[in-house]
Amino acid sequence: MLNKKLIIASTLLLILCSVSFGQLEKEKEVQIDSLFQSWNNPNNPGGVVSIMQGDDVVYSKAFGLASLEYGVLNETGTQFNVASVSKQFSALGIVYLQEQGKLSVDDTIDKYIDGLAPFGSKITIRQMLHHTSGLRSLHALFALAGWRNDDSRTNADLDRIMQLQTELNFEPGSEYLYCNTGYMFLANIIEKVTGKSFVDFMKEDIFIPLGMHKTYVEDRYDRIIPNNATSYYTQRNGFIRAVEYWGYVGSGNMHTTTDDLLIYLKNYYDPKPGWENIFQTMQTLDPLNDGSYLEYAFGVNVDKLYGKKRITHGGSIGGFRSNVAVFPEEKTSIAIITNFSSSGPGGKSNDIAGILFGKPAPYKKLKVAKISKSTMESYVGDYWDDDTYEEQQVTINGDTLLLGRRTAFLPVAEGKFEALDSQNGTKLEFHENEFDFIPGSNRSLHFKKFKEEPLTDADAEEYVGAYYSPEIHTSYSIFYREGRLYAFHIRFGELTLTQKFKDLLQGEYPLSTLKFKRENGKITGVWISDGRVRNLWFEKTE
Repeated sequence: MLNKKLIIASTLLLILCSVSFGQLEKEKEVQIDSLFQSWNNPNNPGGVVSIMQGDDVVYSKAFGLASLEYGVLNETGTQFNVASVSKQFSALGIVYLQEQGKLSVDDTIDKYIDGLAPFGSKITIRQMLHHTSGLRSLHALFALAGWRNDDSRTNADLDRIMQLQTELNFEPGSEYLYCNTGYMFLANIIEKVTGKSFVDFMKEDIFIPLGMHKTYVEDRYDRIIPNNATSYYTQRNGFIRAVEYWGYVGSGNMHTTTDDLLIYLKNYYDPKPGWENIFQTMQTLDPLNDGSYLEYAFGVNVDKLYGKKRITHGGSIGGFRSNVAVFPEEKTSIAIITNFSSSGPGGKSNDIAGILFGKPAPYKKLKVAKISKSTMESYVGDYWDDDTYEEQQVTINGDTLLLGRRTAFLPVAEGKFEALDSQNGTKLEFHENEFDFIPGSNRSLHFKKFKEEPLTDADAEEYVGAYYSPEIHTSYSIFYREGRLYAFHIRFGELTLTQKFKDLLQGEYPLSTLKFKRENGKITGVWISDGRVRNLWFEKTE
């Protein structure tokens, strides 16, 4: 009993030495509490919310249950899987090794990773850090290959399937497209350079030196580690367990507490001695090949919220949701880690920032141009981008143009619109039956107006057949029955297909878009895309 008390006392002393506590104004504390009131409903998962200003933790509270099955409460020291918040730590490991002269972020990845196809272009570590590598991403690729959402997936699975890939989504450096594959490859590179497992390297060279003693990388999904929350998906009538299939590292699966996250985030405004250059490098922003601005740095987004510089990232895996944000010029950090899928920590982090700093008017003032009703009506319709296979619907409400259901744009000149609530100045420029979508970050997209073409019996019969992809060793069969078109996969069963226009179909997950290839008028194969995988080739075999 005495030894147990000594251990507890030593642990508390360690925590107190690592983090000091200050005071938040009572009114602000009450406002922040109100954001999370529903998390304390009976039989509700929740999370932990912590805020640091300067050297002091001014707010740290736990809400809801860590385990619904056993009625265990979340505590401020409960550990959560923070999913893609982990990416910045993989990036930190790479930058740390660069600082030691053991690699360069401008090295091409074939220097460290064997067995990859030449792809026709060299890919650099820097491009993987920025999500501009063009590599096909883990989950979408696995889904097309037949993995279901609750199937285990590991780094070894990724390495095996990536050695079969012969194409990229796009030319490296030409576009930003979020990619888990690149960050899993960072783990491979770290292991090759250091001779350590990624798990050990992160613990010994990153977490312990930074004072993150309750943080670890989990490379298995079935390990039993005390003090970890269980995650849940939100359903209409309650919650269900999120099955733990995640056994990969580099892109996710770091477990930690808000205390450790605040210790880490403080380095962005008060770095530990010897880490100054590393945390400055982490904020590196590089343009795309065409000069387009990109706000994704090395594992973090660097942007502005309410006019204040922010370094931030979110995470989502199973039912776990997380968000971290540091405002370096205000010396303020916010860490939210949760264990249910509808928790929305990103929006709540923004709300906390609004309470702390004062939230300005939601919309900026735009000088609205007078556009005739007939001209506004001419913009209405359905539009398609043939590079990314994205569809957008344009509607109008008076002098406001709506893109999809939510994003509102106001006219600033004839044919030119600017987003009403955009933080970074998203714009639209219309030409005849076309428009350019110009985001504040990332390259522009070009959309053309189209009308859906109904599926005919003749069209359907041409699509029928078996299709095989050597890049994922997988087949889909397309068949036509009672006026409906379907694709069949042994693990998914029948997937409904609909024709968008001739030779382009859309399907149920994971078959987002199917674009058919013809030679001499005859279909010879199909490119299948699923979000973060574009144009995976399937040859028609019968």
